Amino acid sequence: MGVTLLLSLAAVPPASATTTATAATTEEQRLDRAAPREILRSSGFDAVAPEFARALERARSYGEAKRVVVRQGEALWRRAVDRAQGRGPAGELSRDDDRPLYWARLGMTRELRQWEPTRFGVSETRQRHLIRALEDASRGHNSISYPKKDAAGHHLKRVLVTGFDPFTLDRDVRISNPSGATALALDGTVIKTADGPARVETAVFPVRWDDFAEGTVERTLRAHLPRVDLFTTISQGRAGRFDIERTNGAWRGGFPDNENLSRTETVPVTDPASQPQWTSTTLPYKEIVSAETGRFPVYDNTSVTEIPAGQSAPVVRPDGPTAGSTAREGGGGNYLSNEIAYRATLLRDRLGLHDRLPGGHVHTPILQFGAGNTDPATGKITDPEFVRNRLDIIAQVRQILTTAMDARR
Repeated sequence: MGVTLLLSLAAVPPASATTTATAATTEEQRLDRAAPREILRSSGFDAVAPEFARALERARSYGEAKRVVVRQGEALWRRAVDRAQGRGPAGELSRDDDRPLYWARLGMTRELRQWEPTRFGVSETRQRHLIRALEDASRGHNSISYPKKDAAGHHLKRVLVTGFDPFTLDRDVRISNPSGATALALDGTVIKTADGPARVETAVFPVRWDDFAEGTVERTLRAHLPRVDLFTTISQGRAGRFDIERTNGAWRGGFPDNENLSRTETVPVTDPASQPQWTSTTLPYKEIVSAETGRFPVYDNTSVTEIPAGQSAPVVRPDGPTAGSTAREGGGGNYLSNEIAYRATLLRDRLGLHDRLPGGHVHTPILQFGAGNTDPATGKITDPEFVRNRLDIIAQVRQILTTAMDARR
């Protein structure tokens, strides 16, 4: 897979003579719990953060530190993808597990916050720039690349897929996110479609309101949407089912994110004066729902919650929004899964691609632990049913993508 190093040192913020370590975030503090430590140890990813810290200590300038951050962030992404796809050591955990990437990245960002270089100063602004560079590099945001042809000389179609980090970790810190696992399993792979081979490129996004408000989705997707043949954002949704979300709403419902922060407001985007209350999928939902894609049923979800025009109370509309209404929930709710779907499809529309680019959101089933392993206080970090469920979800997403590509002919 092609790798692009985003090392625009001309845009480096002004130097500072002081360096101030900052406190670990709420998300990073969970690293000290037993389950994350066991996930890192049993996957072999426990050495990632210490090795990163040693590399940072060797940096002799801010520019060199940024190169270390990007290089090691991209190396973590490649290592996680290679592990998921059967290349390199796996450790004791099954290869399909997305959690080693998540916890190793948090170990790296914590090291970066606590780093106090002795050869030069790093201001809080520069520290934020380094953390953003690390986030982008270790999430696959830098490495989305589409060769024109495969090894056999066949022209390649292009598919873009996004997943998410684990979330609700204070409820159960062992949680995995099948959308993130799917991103690792599919990144750089080729699926066979009726119109020839299609290259899949992926990226993973944080479960944090503020990152979305700062434009991480648009920064990552903007350059690629005009060049792909299909995209889908993916997240974990309801128990026992897939949903193709027909409509996305411009509302944040306030459920706490991975920093335990809440946001209840209209989704903040550029040019809010032209912001619609709703956006719609252009995925071929009829064909996807009717196809045999795997063991979980797939639904065309048309329900939304709106405040009708001229009214003040929200109501559920099973068949989608009515004219002039105000969004309170899209089909995928009003959390970050709805927001990434809203942002990606709004970007599609603002780029003038609505009528030619299939794209939208897919909700996977909730990834459940096996019977007898459901108590977070006493349960193990994995079990055979947990692994089987995740593998089946990944396989079904692959088939959904194939069906969607076949339908666009």
